[in-house]
Amino acid sequence: MVGQLLLPARTSTDLVVLGDEAVALGAIHAGVSVAYGYPGTPATEIIEYLLRYAELVGGSHVSWSANEKTAFEQALGASMAGRRALVTMKHVGLNVAADPFMNSALVSIDGGLVLAVADDPGMHSSQNEQDSRFYADFARVVCLEPANQTEAYEMTREAFDISERFHIPVMVRLATRLAHSRSAVRTGEMRDPNQETVEPDPSKWVLLPTYARRQWRSLQQAQAAIKAYTEKSDHNTLYLSETSRELGVITTGIARNYYLDNKNDLDIEPSHLHIGAYPVPMEKIRALMGHVRSLLVLEEGYPFVERQVRGVGQTIVAVSGKETGAIRPDGELTPDVVRNALGLPSSSGMRAPALSLPMRPPRLCQGCPHADAYSAIRSVLDQYENHLVTSDIGCYTLGILPPYSVGQSCVCMGASIGMAKGAVDTGKENVIAVIGDSTFLHSGTTALMDCVNENTNMTVVILDNEVVAMTGTQPTVLPSSRLRDLVLGIGVAEEHCVVVEAHPKNLKEMASTLRQEVDHLGLSVVISVRECIEAARKRKKQ
Repeated sequence: MVGQLLLPARTSTDLVVLGDEAVALGAIHAGVSVAYGYPGTPATEIIEYLLRYAELVGGSHVSWSANEKTAFEQALGASMAGRRALVTMKHVGLNVAADPFMNSALVSIDGGLVLAVADDPGMHSSQNEQDSRFYADFARVVCLEPANQTEAYEMTREAFDISERFHIPVMVRLATRLAHSRSAVRTGEMRDPNQETVEPDPSKWVLLPTYARRQWRSLQQAQAAIKAYTEKSDHNTLYLSETSRELGVITTGIARNYYLDNKNDLDIEPSHLHIGAYPVPMEKIRALMGHVRSLLVLEEGYPFVERQVRGVGQTIVAVSGKETGAIRPDGELTPDVVRNALGLPSSSGMRAPALSLPMRPPRLCQGCPHADAYSAIRSVLDQYENHLVTSDIGCYTLGILPPYSVGQSCVCMGASIGMAKGAVDTGKENVIAVIGDSTFLHSGTTALMDCVNENTNMTVVILDNEVVAMTGTQPTVLPSSRLRDLVLGIGVAEEHCVVVEAHPKNLKEMASTLRQEVDHLGLSVVISVRECIEAARKRKKQ
């Protein structure tokens, strides 16, 4: 891949890339000036690719941010200056960035602003299966949904042009299977970044009510042109069967691949509308529904299109999909799921001889510093009859499982501290919040301020392994040496902000320190420090 990274000449070439990397290439060849993101599977490789490219070739400014909100705001600032900006995150990260994202639809985007967001149907590494298309619809902006790596590349390039054409942010929505699979992509010619810096018009960027009402009205007036674009877009294709008017199929994104896998096994080819650009092309939907008697909607994620097509046509058409039970409402689509929805028998495959394999639940890496911290926490908890441990999102979430069995919650980034405080506020005693260093910097600091404000009787344990380990050992935005300074700056008492080394030889000392801080009637913070074992191995190899 390093050799390929050196290839992006100004003429076209073929590269074999992940879907994430295709998005990165599309941004590079669209003349992106800046790119920001927060690590989150399945979107992480977009920024990883851009970082490698910037290191080898130069040009764009690329960096990880403290969280998705700050990433989007930095991209928004670059756009205000007239430069093309890319911001990346996973679907739940968009919840964090929702405030600037929603409001960015009301300003007048100057340099193209593209949000690449990767959804995770099946929850391979996420808390939920939420569908980012609803955010694009909520904000009333264009969403492009590629079905393969080539479309991921081409749509990302086009997204910058759409953004500048309509002065809105544009979303490119990926799903896990596309983000993390490889295919050959024929790249186009590279364009130069926007050269001129724009002087922003305050009346289009200051969302005071007087200006915001006018901007909101302008966004509403632009909807007709935006819908006209998606109606004519090559990403939305309609085929009306002349041999059968019985069934019509609507596919979106990668669902098209699963439909095409099975289409040739049908006796008669149905009419077919594929949607890759939103808002949904209502005229094409009306044409399809006027041509068939029943409709099957195949989409990865929520029944977003299925809900919109009901009652659209002039004639009554039976619509089936996830809401009717024709397709299961949860998990990923697969060729077999689509096959059954089309009324085809299950495909027969080769059966391998049964093997008796032992279960292998996920666990912390051998030598992980979190294991030492959890051993100390476990030994302290055993000394209390009543206790509560709220955990957070990261490698250390695995401490909830045996043999440590530490933690009774894991909801969203940074929630451990706030949830612990809430429990203490109801009278709960011996409460510990466990959070990683990157997660603390992401969204734990503000919650800790609430605890400082009331000197909440709880202990926060920050597991500092110096990297964002679960997503590939990306660097944190602050080094470990500055974490204690940050905690003290927030207002935690110096005598109750303790740093310990997470190491097997220090288990007794760690447990003793933790016990003292849990017994302290007030807020305390214990920072458990040792480098991630995987990060150390990578560093030694380099």
